[in-house]
Amino acid sequence: MNKWPIVKIGDILTERRESPSPDDLAYGRVRIVSKISFDTGRFDLRSESKTKTGMILAHPGDLLISGINAAKGAIALYGAENIEPIAATIHYSAYTPKPEYADLKYLWWFFRSHNFQEILNQHVPGGIKTELKAKRLLPIPIPLPPLAEQRRIVARIEVLAAQINEAKGLRKQAADDCSIIIKKVFDKRLKDPNLLKLPLRNLLSEPLMNGLSVPASQLGSGVCFAKVGIVNTGVFNPSEVKFVNIELEQNSPYWLQNGDILVSRGNSAELVGRAAVYEGNPAQCAMPDLLIRVRIDSDKADAHFVSAFFHSTKAREYIAAQISGTSSTMPKISQSKLEALPILVPSLSEQRRILAELDAFQAEVDALKRLQAETSAELDALLPAILDRAFKGKL
Repeated sequence: MNKWPIVKIGDILTERRESPSPDDLAYGRVRIVSKISFDTGRFDLRSESKTKTGMILAHPGDLLISGINAAKGAIALYGAENIEPIAATIHYSAYTPKPEYADLKYLWWFFRSHNFQEILNQHVPGGIKTELKAKRLLPIPIPLPPLAEQRRIVARIEVLAAQINEAKGLRKQAADDCSIIIKKVFDKRLKDPNLLKLPLRNLLSEPLMNGLSVPASQLGSGVCFAKVGIVNTGVFNPSEVKFVNIELEQNSPYWLQNGDILVSRGNSAELVGRAAVYEGNPAQCAMPDLLIRVRIDSDKADAHFVSAFFHSTKAREYIAAQISGTSSTMPKISQSKLEALPILVPSLSEQRRILAELDAFQAEVDALKRLQAETSAELDALLPAILDRAFKGKL
């Protein structure tokens, strides 16, 4: 255990008690903090400047602490490399360190550690659920090593944190690469110049249909509805559902049937046109308005093959050229443009052979993702463990 001196936080931090001017906020000269990430301690800024609450000001070189979520890691370092001040609501506080006693980065790492959470539980009435304003934060006693040791600890933490982030990036890249390989395999199987090319409308057993629009006020319990994200991965994700307080007749056309293809008609540009096949019981899940239902004539094509085709290079290029709208208005694709999607159609037997090959690749990808989920949990636990050792003087 370390034998560092115990100091009050108020001995090394000073609360900045400044407010931005209404004009600076109104004209966007001072940006407003939207939120601080629990995981990274990084902050996002609002796109608009309107506010109905009181505001505080933070300057470059300040520590910005969320009074409500400090114990969850919502503590940001507003680095000295910045030029302009930023604003935040009165549920935040800004603090200036006394540089002769404390290193700003050391305090940022320390306040986001389990070690500090334990101290909060001991010294703050109500523990971590209490809003952490200056009057509660500054009297808290903490162990503080000499300034040189603080900087050594920070340097060591940052080296190890960078290695962890690199490992996470490599893990994600591996999963992305596997998905790209599956897409390339599919594209390669469709390079035969003699393949029949038909518009989607020629493969349908019935017309395309949009889902049902349900007001947000009716969310709650009752009818199970698919969310638009249910198709994002190309595989139907049964966890992406919501429940809505409405009644839906047993014979309603909005109920999904086994083998229905769902296509996203509105989302971000990269997600519009994503598709997945519903594999579930009829009349158990309904379709929302941002999805289009596609029912394929099984004598002409396999629904899983058509769904896979939506993610091919040719389909993605067509959809990208046909969507309308911008990121601010949600890009969409219409039924008429979707019906005209040119699909390369091998024989049914060849479609199924290609699907079997894709399924084999997908099984390998799924196995890799399961392994990555395990390593991800280990990587996520590694940094807190490092911080624990660091602030006990064992790093």
